[in-house]
Amino acid sequence: MGSPVKSGLALAVLGTIFSSQVLASSHREAPFIASSPKVDGTDFYMFRSYEAGRDGFVTLIANYQPLQDAYGGPNYFTMDPQALYEIHIDNNGDAVEDLTFQFQFSNDYGQATAAGLIDAGKVKTGEDDQGNDILVQVPLAAVGGGSGTSTGLLNVVETFSVELVAGPRRSGNATPVSNLADGSTSFAKPVDNIGNKTIPDYEGYASQFVYDINIPGCMSPGKMFVGQRQEGFVVNLGQVFDQVNLNPLGARDSASNTIGDKNVTSLALELPISCVTAGSETVIGAWTTASKPQARLLNSKPVGPTASADGQGPSVEGGAWTQVSRLGSPLVNEVVIGITDKDKFNASHPKDDVENFGAYVLYPTLPVLVDVLFPGATVVPDTPRNDLLAAFVTGVNGLNQAAAAQPGEMLRLNTAIAPTALVSQGELGFLDCDLAGFPNGRRPVDDVVDIALSVAEGAITAANPNGLQTCDLSGAAPAVVNAGAVVNDGAKPDRFDYLGGFPYLATPIAGSP
Repeated sequence: MGSPVKSGLALAVLGTIFSSQVLASSHREAPFIASSPKVDGTDFYMFRSYEAGRDGFVTLIANYQPLQDAYGGPNYFTMDPQALYEIHIDNNGDAVEDLTFQFQFSNDYGQATAAGLIDAGKVKTGEDDQGNDILVQVPLAAVGGGSGTSTGLLNVVETFSVELVAGPRRSGNATPVSNLADGSTSFAKPVDNIGNKTIPDYEGYASQFVYDINIPGCMSPGKMFVGQRQEGFVVNLGQVFDQVNLNPLGARDSASNTIGDKNVTSLALELPISCVTAGSETVIGAWTTASKPQARLLNSKPVGPTASADGQGPSVEGGAWTQVSRLGSPLVNEVVIGITDKDKFNASHPKDDVENFGAYVLYPTLPVLVDVLFPGATVVPDTPRNDLLAAFVTGVNGLNQAAAAQPGEMLRLNTAIAPTALVSQGELGFLDCDLAGFPNGRRPVDDVVDIALSVAEGAITAANPNGLQTCDLSGAAPAVVNAGAVVNDGAKPDRFDYLGGFPYLATPIAGSP
C-alpha cells in the first residue's frame, strides 16, 4: 500500500490540482480537432482493476469519437485507417513515454458474401441485353438480420493491429502484440450496435472480441478490447456551457446527464502491473494521443471509399506522423488552456508543459469566471498559484507522485494503492476518502466534474474559504464542513450503469430496439 496523505499541507496541494480541471471532459475541446471527430480523444481512464481476482492488473481505456448517436447510420463510427492511435506510459517520472501501445486500423468495404444471395457486397438486380447478371454494390454496412450473438452479413469489416514500442514512440523498439489463442497479430473489431435486428444479443456478440494478449517483454498475458461502448462520462453538458445555467448547489441525480444516450469508441487494455512499472517505482503516468500523416492531397475523382497510396481513394496521405489530439487528466484543454492555445496543447508533449502552459496554471481564469457568473458567492484564491503548479504537473507527494517526478500533465496512478470494489466506490473519489479514485488515476464512476467544481471553490484547500466539503485522507471518516455544499452540475453517475469487470464501460445503446 502507498503512504496515505496525512498533512494539511498535502491536502491543500491535492486540492489545487482540480482548480484547473472543471466542467467537461475532452469532447470537441479545440478548434481544429472539432473538425476531425475520428481522432478526437474524449476521455482517458486508468485504474487498478477492481474485477474479482484481477487486482494485479491496471486498466487503461482511451475513448475516441465523441457524442455518438446510436442511430448514426449508415456509416456509423469506424476508426480512421489513416491515423495512429496511441496510449503512452511513463514509468520513471520523467514526463516522457517509456512504453507506447500503437493502434492502427484497416477498414474493408464490400465484404458481405453469402452463396446465392450476395457476392463481395454486390447483389443481382437484373440482366443486360446479353443475359449477363447485373451486380450492384449495396449501400449498407450490414445486410440481413442476425441471430443471437451473430450479425447479419457485414459489408464493412474493421481489423486492427497493435505494437508495443519500448522507448521513444518514433524511434524505440516496436514489437507486435499478439493473440494468446493463436499467435495472430491482426484483431477484429466488432461492428457498432446497429440495432437488435442486425445483432439481437450485442452484449454476447461484443464479448467475443475481448482478447487475451501476449505483451512483448511480459511473462503474463493481458486483455484487450477495441469497440463501441456506452458513454461513461457524466455531465449536464448544455447547461454547463451555457454560462453554468443551473444551480451549482442543487440536487445531484443521474437524470441530469444529458449525454447518457450517447456511445463512444474505446481502446481498452488490461496489463499486469509488473509489466508497466519499473524497478521500485510504483507510480505510472499515462496519456493518449492520435496522430495523422503530415500531408494530405484530395482526389477530385476518387475510386473507392478510403485513402490509398495509388491515388484511387478520396485522398492520398503521407509524411511524418503529426500529433493532433492529446488527453491525460480530464478537463484540462476545455477550461484551463486558453482558446488560442488549445490546438497547440493537442500537439504538445508533457515534458514541455511548464514552458508552454505554465501561466494557465499559475493564473487560472476559472475562479475569476465563476465570480463573474455568481458575484460574491465564492472567494477567488490569490495568485500566483504556486501550489497549483506543483500539484498539476508532478502528482501529489504521498499519493501519486513518482520519486523522481519531472513536470508534465498526465494522469498519474499509484499502483501500490489497493483498488476499491465497484459496490464500495465513492463517485466523489477522494472527497469520499477513496484514495483509489480520481486524482489517483481515474475510474469510470468517478464524477470528475463535481469533484473538480467542489475543489475549485475550496473544498480541501488549507483555508477552505468557501465552507465546502472536505475529507481527512489519513484514513479516517470524512470531516464534513458542509456536506450540502458539493458544487455540482446536477448530473450524477450510477455505479450500476457500469460493468464490474473488463472492459468496464457498458454495452453500447442500440440504434433501434
